[in-house]
Amino acid sequence: MTDAAELATQRHVPADLPERIQHYIGGVFTDSVDGATFDVLDPVSNETYLRAAAGRRADVDAAVAAARRAFADGPWPRMLPRERSRVLHRIADIVESRDARLAELESFDSGLPITQALGQARRAAENFRFFADLIVAQSDDTYKVPGRQLNYVNRKPIGVAGLITPWNTPFMLESWKLAPAIATGNTVVLKPAEFTPLSASLWAGIFEEAGLPRGVFNLVNGLGEEAGDALVRHPDVPLISFTGESRTGQIIFANAAPYLKGLSMELGGKSPAVVFADADLDAAIDATIFGVFSLNGERCTAGSRILVERAVYDEFVERYAAQAKRVRVGHPHDPATEVGALVHPEHFEKVMSYIELGRTEGRLVAGGGRPEGLAEGNFVAPTVFADVKPEARIFQEEIFGPVVAITPFDTEAEALELANGVRYGLAAYVWTNDLKRAHNFSQAVEAGMVWLNSNNVRDLRTPFGGVKASGLGHEGGYRSIDFYTDQQAVHITLGAVHSPTFGRADGPGH
Repeated sequence: MTDAAELATQRHVPADLPERIQHYIGGVFTDSVDGATFDVLDPVSNETYLRAAAGRRADVDAAVAAARRAFADGPWPRMLPRERSRVLHRIADIVESRDARLAELESFDSGLPITQALGQARRAAENFRFFADLIVAQSDDTYKVPGRQLNYVNRKPIGVAGLITPWNTPFMLESWKLAPAIATGNTVVLKPAEFTPLSASLWAGIFEEAGLPRGVFNLVNGLGEEAGDALVRHPDVPLISFTGESRTGQIIFANAAPYLKGLSMELGGKSPAVVFADADLDAAIDATIFGVFSLNGERCTAGSRILVERAVYDEFVERYAAQAKRVRVGHPHDPATEVGALVHPEHFEKVMSYIELGRTEGRLVAGGGRPEGLAEGNFVAPTVFADVKPEARIFQEEIFGPVVAITPFDTEAEALELANGVRYGLAAYVWTNDLKRAHNFSQAVEAGMVWLNSNNVRDLRTPFGGVKASGLGHEGGYRSIDFYTDQQAVHITLGAVHSPTFGRADGPGH
């Protein structure tokens, strides 16, 4: 096994990296109208490895115009679901066939461990395959009043969907929005996160090869406050789907309000993992270690607050800390790495500031800084704080890194109060062998998604979304179809028409 000192000297650079990334508008790669660019860093060296076109309002205007033309005049919205499905399946085939290359680029650009990046690339293919199947199998409601009326629902694509995606698992999360938006016949403008634009730039070639008509997919890189804001405020973009932090979601909500846009926003999280004394501790420890340290801790559904019943608290903390210390931190391209490099030096500094704060708010039992032998790059050792009070900032605020707070509880009521005692409500994890308690606690916890005796295992048919500060609306399965389509009710009279008649010559209407 490679030791830490040797790892510190390694830096894997994929072959054939581009030196620049352009926008993709109307089927053509193009620079920004004003020629502006921004630097993109790799998180191991924090050196600039390419420059990306920095989109502003003029670039967004051009992308929206191309998408609007493709929607109004192009074939895509008018194709049969089966025809669109074939294209989506070809997209999935291409992504699957290139999963190793996609994972290599994603790992280099984002700092994700290569094995986890590979899993995300395969999940991206599955997202397209899922919606390719769903639009063919989909059925809409019909309501009959025998002999009198027939009512049915007609779904129609809405228009240009604006998709704004984050820097954690970017390729997969882009697919999570692109697949249903395109499957339902819309056209799109994608604004990927500025920290990780590399994998987003690959979609254009994949879509061209799969036969997606020009203008259906458009890509504008740039900063959120420039390109993202222009997309949110554009009057010809009726839909915005956003994944990111809650503060940015509030800004988008306010800026979209004058246009009465459809919004789907999956925002931040500070999800609890509640471990009762009767739980299988081996399984709970494995799952909660994975739940907060996988994907470098940069995951919205991370169980970053672990609430443990006092009867097993000391044992849990001791075993959890010992296992956290064994989690392998290393260079992202190493298959043995379990935690790679955080995405950007700005985010690294944020996470480290919370670790310093945590030293005053809890008992440090693992980690607490850089791993030994990794003096450069955005590497953080898996960090565990015990005895954290519910008023502590590390208990209340989203850190979005490999940092966890553990807090004891004495009663089920106290556990529920602690679980619900933050502004977020995305996910929750409950560990108990008491079936009655499992179901009752799950229904009482303020979270959009709950996993019982499980880590985060997704079924693509189920709704994905949160409550409180964790989001607005749900996507996933038919919920995505609902968001990306207008549902038009059509009413047909089958019998004699009976309408009150106003203005009759022989008396009042009846």
